[in-house]
Amino acid sequence: MTATAGGPGTAHMIEADVLLPSDGSEYSQPIMAHPPETNSDNTLQEWLTAVIKSSKGIKLDFKSLAAVEPSMMLLESVKRHLKRPVWINADILPGPNGNSRVVDAKPFIDMVTSFFPDVTFSLGWTTGWHPEKVNEGYSWTMVKEMEYICKELKQPVTFPVRAALVRQSCSQLLWLLKKSNRYLLTSSCDQ
Repeated sequence: MTATAGGPGTAHMIEADVLLPSDGSEYSQPIMAHPPETNSDNTLQEWLTAVIKSSKGIKLDFKSLAAVEPSMMLLESVKRHLKRPVWINADILPGPNGNSRVVDAKPFIDMVTSFFPDVTFSLGWTTGWHPEKVNEGYSWTMVKEMEYICKELKQPVTFPVRAALVRQSCSQLLWLLKKSNRYLLTSSCDQ
């Protein structure tokens, strides 16, 4: 779980990584965990119960498609208490130095939209960073594929990007942002 800062000492959003536990239980509840960890005693239901008491927006970062529907059902059960932004995130495309373990875009978007048609999507690329190597940025192919997926969406879309890769990708990312007034970038400073 991380906080998204709005300035020194200010966090406006709370992010949580969501997946189903690896124990294979048919009745598994979504949990808060980030691969390679795939088990946790912190369930999404418990987390939502705690976080709806705060004044923070929430960002749920999905690591698997299997966790989306049960998580949307839990989120729907607290919907009337959600008076702040809700962002739903998944890495749907391979990105710079990333891997191919992505969440399948169409079923992800369709499932989320069926529960929350007005949610803000946070749709990203898997990325990596290698301090001892030259790191490629977001290519034209990557941003054009993202635009192809997002162009028909009616919801706001933020593209989470790795800050260390933005400089070498300025032209591509600016092109993407100019495609719609619904698009924006969010960045993480982790390497």
